[in-house]
Amino acid sequence: QEQLVESGGGSVQVGGSLKLSCVVSGTALNKVCLGWFDQAPGNEREGVASIGRYGDETYADSVNGRFTISKDNDKKILYLEMNKLIPEDTAIYYCAADPGFLCYDQNIPNLNYRGQGTQVTVSS
Repeated sequence: QEQLVESGGGSVQVGGSLKLSCVVSGTALNKVCLGWFDQAPGNEREGVASIGRYGDETYADSVNGRFTISKDNDKKILYLEMNKLIPEDTAIYYCAADPGFLCYDQNIPNLNYRGQGTQVTVSS
């Protein structure tokens, strides 16, 4: 069974950057769909980015051009590089994985395996 542990969240000012990491165990990264979703207080979960088995990436419109998803299959780590952060990016960010789902950003909240989340706070 897959287990995921996020790290790298924190507090930054507008325009700043953060890089989230997610250590994945229990599966090879080239056998699963991987991605990130977020949840802000009072809001529903929203897909942020996905990366498929062969490295194909998708992004939510709100982060396209600012965030980059990547993975290291050997180290079994998923990343989310977040640049040009804005207050609307403030949320808890979760990584997720699943071998059986259609892999695109808006589907990431539906994946069955997820981490405990890491808080990202952007202040103006």
